[in-house]
Amino acid sequence: MARELVQRKALALPDFPWDALEPYGDRARAHPDGFIDLSVGSPVDPTPAVIREALSAATDAHAYPQTAGSPRLREAIVDWFARRRGVDDLSVANVLPTIGSKELIALMPMLLGLGKGDIVVRPSVAYPTYEIGAAIVGASIIAADDPADWPDGTKLIWVNSPGNPDGRVLSTDELRAAVDRARQLGAVIVSDECYAELNWSGPDPTPSILDPRVIAGKRHSVLAVYSLSKQSNLAGYRAAFVAGCSDVIGELLAVRKHAGLIPPGPVQAAMIAALGDEAHVAAQREVYRARRARLAPALEAAGYRIDESEAGLYLWVTNGRDAWETVAEFAELGILVVPGSFYGDSPAVHVRVALTATDADIADTVARLELRS
Repeated sequence: MARELVQRKALALPDFPWDALEPYGDRARAHPDGFIDLSVGSPVDPTPAVIREALSAATDAHAYPQTAGSPRLREAIVDWFARRRGVDDLSVANVLPTIGSKELIALMPMLLGLGKGDIVVRPSVAYPTYEIGAAIVGASIIAADDPADWPDGTKLIWVNSPGNPDGRVLSTDELRAAVDRARQLGAVIVSDECYAELNWSGPDPTPSILDPRVIAGKRHSVLAVYSLSKQSNLAGYRAAFVAGCSDVIGELLAVRKHAGLIPPGPVQAAMIAALGDEAHVAAQREVYRARRARLAPALEAAGYRIDESEAGLYLWVTNGRDAWETVAEFAELGILVVPGSFYGDSPAVHVRVALTATDADIADTVARLELRS
């Protein structure tokens, strides 16, 4: 008797947007002076030695690591929040390491038990994974920046500061207004803060949603997500964490235990080293600052305007024309950038230009822009 095929319904996910960039990448790669990729935020600089050494020393990882993170790692996260973010009232019950931040963002609606009929709010210009997380569980997604526009029935709210792609930074007043509205709605609010250490407007990291000025001592249903990929060149390690309300952290931990979502032991050791060493972060920040200082004026001299871009690894660039026309314009120079349409920019007139390129590629980009001018 023939076996019957199990009928299943595929997830209703959007097309992967970067596939649409392939023709422009092909055009840029054909440039006689070579290809420059300013389309992705993947670090190009080495992982600091202090972190690699910690990873190497922990490779005898014969036992299962703890899903909650080792006690030393959780203490390191707590200490980092106190030193770098002005959040000095956390305990180890308020923090949880994750396998990078993207998996947490994509799985957050599922981990919180959301489903069809529930509402997830994201910024109007945003990293696509917030929407993917809603789609995975069949929840509705609404793009809105003003807390007054967040509807009744909202279960999960994403804010992103510094923003990807636009580098917008939310003030403590704006974060407080967001938290107040989330409390009115009874929603969990999560701030994606992965670029906080790359602040171009001042010497300190950008404000956290867990800042005492924002939450007034009440962490209930408030979370902050952070990644070490950008500050420490650890994208390949998949090293991140979430902090905030201990009740929600407990919910996330319970599901992650069952699912086996555990950062590997050597990576946990590397995270401890990364969180405890501020010198490499300061050095990497200055590398990006120098690249930005070269690229931004060259773009402006070539007739582009830079909007927002107060922090993070990108410049949010426009010349007032359709974003795809600008992508094509850069491709003719052998440079690949990303259209704002990937992030909900409407009308799509911006492109995202990454600072994650070598000094030589940044210098080459500047030279090509100058020739074009």
